[in-house]
Amino acid sequence: MAAATPPVTSPPGPRKEDARPRLPNGYVMIVVPNDGRDLPASSPPHDGYDGPDKEDEEEEPRATSSLWRPAVLALAALAAVAAGYVCLQYAGGDAAGAAWRLLETREEDGDGRGRRSFLLPLYPKPRRGGATKLASGGDWPHNSTANLFPEGCVRAASARIRMYYTTVSLGNPPRPYFLDVDTGSHTTWIQCDAPCTSCAEGAHPLYRPAPANLVPASDPLCQRVQHDNPNQCDYDISFADGSSSMGVHVRDNMQFISEDGERENADIVFGCGYDQQGILLNRLENTDGILGLSNRALSLPTQLASRGIISNVFGHCMTRDPSGGGYLFLGDDYLPRWGMTWVPIRDGPADDIRRARVQQVNHGDQQLNVQGKLIQVVFDTGSTYTYFPNEALTKLISSLKAASPRFVQDDADKTLPFCMKADFPVRSVDDVKHFFKPLSLQFEKRFFFSRTFNIRPEDYLVISDKGNVCLGVLDGTTIGYDSVIIVGDVSLRGKLIAYDNDKNEVGWIDSDCSNPQQSRIPSFLRRALHNQLL
Repeated sequence: MAAATPPVTSPPGPRKEDARPRLPNGYVMIVVPNDGRDLPASSPPHDGYDGPDKEDEEEEPRATSSLWRPAVLALAALAAVAAGYVCLQYAGGDAAGAAWRLLETREEDGDGRGRRSFLLPLYPKPRRGGATKLASGGDWPHNSTANLFPEGCVRAASARIRMYYTTVSLGNPPRPYFLDVDTGSHTTWIQCDAPCTSCAEGAHPLYRPAPANLVPASDPLCQRVQHDNPNQCDYDISFADGSSSMGVHVRDNMQFISEDGERENADIVFGCGYDQQGILLNRLENTDGILGLSNRALSLPTQLASRGIISNVFGHCMTRDPSGGGYLFLGDDYLPRWGMTWVPIRDGPADDIRRARVQQVNHGDQQLNVQGKLIQVVFDTGSTYTYFPNEALTKLISSLKAASPRFVQDDADKTLPFCMKADFPVRSVDDVKHFFKPLSLQFEKRFFFSRTFNIRPEDYLVISDKGNVCLGVLDGTTIGYDSVIIVGDVSLRGKLIAYDNDKNEVGWIDSDCSNPQQSRIPSFLRRALHNQLL
């Protein structure tokens, strides 16, 4: 921080006699303007009482000034509270962090260009047969149990369904590939012909690496993810349902579109999957692989950030309409500077999956978790549904049963574990959402400011083919979680979710997700303000 510049003083001139009374040391004379006239200066206090002064006769101006100053102080206090709220909401209580994020200039990378940001489109996956209607009118994959993480990270569930994918360009010349977006996966991988032992049909011809693309086992990135094979850099991901993907790591060119519309290339390490087994083969009928977005060394954001290409921030925004898609951003230029709610995250004890800590889970005014028992939360685009601990889910179902006598449980509907039949025709969630209350995840307060993630009824209800109202929240114990909430795609729509891997924070803000906006102020102004901060 630069030292303050001393005030510039004029050379002394001839002194003039001041008509106002001179004050003894230690006293300050204040002159307050009033209607264009100066009030008479108040005399300094005396040690003894000399009788009434002339100024005592002018009490009205003094009363005016005594009221004016408290009013100014009150306004200043309100302004400070408002500024503090904005800073706390944005920077989790770090006011300096909020200012720094706003004015942060791009650090230069190796080519001198500075950090950039990239925008990728999100598309809903094509619907397959046997679907159920989503809360907002779309279709839901039938008999799908989404989840979650590879075995060895988390003991997950069966048949993982990913609802959104993006397109990336790989190779030279670049060719397009569709990758499922997964914030819970550590590795980006794509089906490839190396040659292929077992691959799904996929959306595009198999990626074919050149021998020079193979990552040697001595590569520093490889040494961080494997220790078994000294000859090549392997990967082997197993899922709890028996599905798996096996292959080798390769390094090839990946093309991005910057916020300025320019095409930029970067060498990225990713998995070349030549052996896929199990239900995973069915999931890759319309896509070519997985885009891993965790905070581990081989995830795409971490690789780009470690080379100074982007800041270590990424996020996604999915429209409430499942057919509307959304967008994914890498870097912080599409991150809202104000209004975000941020909470700290940390890796799980055994799975390296980012978790936040929730103090209370509510359905309307009813608390669903045991008072004082902390619950962890994972935001996961790789999960279709939301999962609650069994205790909270049981209380939620009881609350839904008591919501209205017009709904009765229908055990014959096997769309989801809990479905209710209404005594009137139901075509969409709009017909029934007013009967139900929102869910809320309440995080630790920052001073006296609350931090809450709200889930509206239309974000946790599903309308089945039978016209029943089904609960899109499942039992977490069935996938090995008894104290963790998984917030899946169904409850992430209509929100911009951002992950700051440097600060270990996750944040959110409501958004229609239809028009990504750059939040960066003009570079010349940002540099000037940045220099002032320094």
